[in-house]
Amino acid sequence: MIHDILTDTEDRMKKSVDTIHQELAAIRTGRANPALLDSIKVDYYGSLIPLKQIANVATPDPRLLVVQVFDRNAVVAVDKAIKSADIGLNPQVDGNLLRLPIPSLTEERRHELVKFSHKIGEEGKIAIRNVRRDANDMIKDLEKKHEISEDQSHDALENTQELTDKYTKQIDELLKMKEKDILDV
Repeated sequence: MIHDILTDTEDRMKKSVDTIHQELAAIRTGRANPALLDSIKVDYYGSLIPLKQIANVATPDPRLLVVQVFDRNAVVAVDKAIKSADIGLNPQVDGNLLRLPIPSLTEERRHELVKFSHKIGEEGKIAIRNVRRDANDMIKDLEKKHEISEDQSHDALENTQELTDKYTKQIDELLKMKEKDILDV
């Protein structure tokens, strides 16, 4: 029982960290990064398809993303999807290629992005603390129903806190790396 609770808790905390990692990867740093386009969905013959499934994204140099669309008929839809994604990039269409120059960031914009990154990180930490609270409630409930002993409950609560500390630290490390990435361009 306790093992299942702790396993579920760890899985949910990992998912929170993964989500934060994806959200931070989507923040533009002034360097070309294919992850900037990961969240873009293209209206392709009436279905919303992830950009990665209908195009190849490459970074020939640090200030340029190149999107090579597999189907020539989808170039206009890809162009429209990128423009409407509101990521501050303006594609230049060349046949079935789209070139996306990455503009450099102002100092003020860099600091705004760092603040935004920290906000995302804090949301992740809140999610992890909510998972901890849920696990602790389940453990205390088992103890109250006398399905586990007081010692087992105490150990499980400690394990839950260790998981919380571990995944909170991972978010802090992701934030440090992102901040360095944003400010060191």
